[in-house]
Amino acid sequence: GDRMWHFAVSVFLVELYGNSLLLTAVYGLVVAGSVLLLGAIIGDWVDKNSRLKVAQTALVVQNASVILCGVILMIIFLFKTQLLTLYHGWLLTVCYILVITIANIANLASTATAITIQRDWIVVVAGEDRSKLADMNATIRRIDQLTNILAPMAVGQIMTFGSPMIGCGFISGWNLMSMCVEYLLLWKVYQKTPTLALKSAKLEESELKQLNVKKESDMKPSEGVQLIVEKDVSGFEPQEEKEIGCAARIAEPFITFRDGWVAYYNQPVFLAGMGLAFLYMTVLGFDCITTGYAYTQGLSGSVLSLLMGASAVTGIMGTVAFTWLRRKCGLIRTGLISGIAQFACLILCAISVFMPGSPMDLTVSPFADISARLFESEPLPTIASPEDKPEMVFATGMPNLLNGSTTPANSDAEMSPEPVPLISVSLLFAGVIAARVGLWSFDLTVTQLLQENVVESERGIINGVQNSMNYLLDLLHFIMVILAPNPEAFGVLVLISVSFVAMGHIMYFRFAQKTLGKQLFVCCTPDPKEVADSSPPGNTSTV
Repeated sequence: GDRMWHFAVSVFLVELYGNSLLLTAVYGLVVAGSVLLLGAIIGDWVDKNSRLKVAQTALVVQNASVILCGVILMIIFLFKTQLLTLYHGWLLTVCYILVITIANIANLASTATAITIQRDWIVVVAGEDRSKLADMNATIRRIDQLTNILAPMAVGQIMTFGSPMIGCGFISGWNLMSMCVEYLLLWKVYQKTPTLALKSAKLEESELKQLNVKKESDMKPSEGVQLIVEKDVSGFEPQEEKEIGCAARIAEPFITFRDGWVAYYNQPVFLAGMGLAFLYMTVLGFDCITTGYAYTQGLSGSVLSLLMGASAVTGIMGTVAFTWLRRKCGLIRTGLISGIAQFACLILCAISVFMPGSPMDLTVSPFADISARLFESEPLPTIASPEDKPEMVFATGMPNLLNGSTTPANSDAEMSPEPVPLISVSLLFAGVIAARVGLWSFDLTVTQLLQENVVESERGIINGVQNSMNYLLDLLHFIMVILAPNPEAFGVLVLISVSFVAMGHIMYFRFAQKTLGKQLFVCCTPDPKEVADSSPPGNTSTV
């Protein structure tokens, strides 16, 4: 259900606002800003509450918010004409604000779910077996990618052959059913894993040792990241409750925010986390921006869902590559190889900017759309009625989603659409899809580095700050799109995105070089920890 909503919301917003990425960028800006400010606080809440309570609360809030959003969107699509005329269109604007606000709440709840399940539960369930932890990380990501195939295909076909209103109803109904199933599954996992019920400072040291090598002497320079085995936990000892004043309560979130970022900066894998965060400063992913851009280029919801399915397949290939590379070359080198593979594929996206069919036109002011809508007193965009809106076709002409026409930008007879202009959009999505192999392998690498190097009592807040860093860079990329929402400026955004991806991998390279030193390029050398893990049970003693 979450994946269906993630795919559909961008198409809904473009459909509502016409041939512009402005509303989708505002939505992304709100989401990114919220996680940036509240990521550490959400993580701290995860740390301070029981695992089952956190997981169940986040699940219910997330699904309920998506259901409510779907109902509001159905009302908008059903009564669009009346809403546009009431109060000079301000009622429709209020509906836009409601949708974005509630969708943002759903995303915050999804963030809490991801932190507690993928960063905490999985470590406890894996126990002392690091190879099992890697396999579980990869399996979860494969399931995630499979839903990326099935969910967009289902909702895309419904929206293409049905209507956006039917798509909203389908998503709302699906989330209602899936919420009940997921709730029961969480309870079942919790019951089968008794250690999930134990969450105290006393378990901190033993749980970290489970992720460590069996003998400290086995630690060799070839894999220099040392798991934290000792930490002063005196600060976490139970203390007598003291009466907290009003000023202290007000300051507490700000103190949590500060402490979380300081703790994140002091982590040994700080540069690796920063490298991952820089990958979010990109329009080269299947988020609402790229999906909306493709929609303006004439790709229907059905075609977009198929492309997202293809990207999910390559993402699954990335999880397979991660497990294989980790066994052969070690965890840190896997991240380095994955980064090189991702950047090489994104070169195709940079080339697509200069290919025939690219709408990039630097003579068009990127601020023209904003000034027209905000300063020229244009009415709020209308939504074409179904009878006036022909079926969207896979054409080379720029579709005008505002009035439903599919007239090419240049309507001269000699400039009729030809297959050649499809080269640009084809290269763009070929690069984006192929890069998913390296992207997800790199993401799994950094994920496991964080899992292995963050103590239990700080898993929530550190991963919350990591999410905040991710969304900080994501926020910058949405600001870019808000400043230049025109499709003609999308090519510039592509080039900026490739540059930030390169900087992110340079940061990871610095982390890997600092950790492994001269042995960084000694590939095909198994991690000595894996040798220890695979030795007979009689020879494995916990330090």
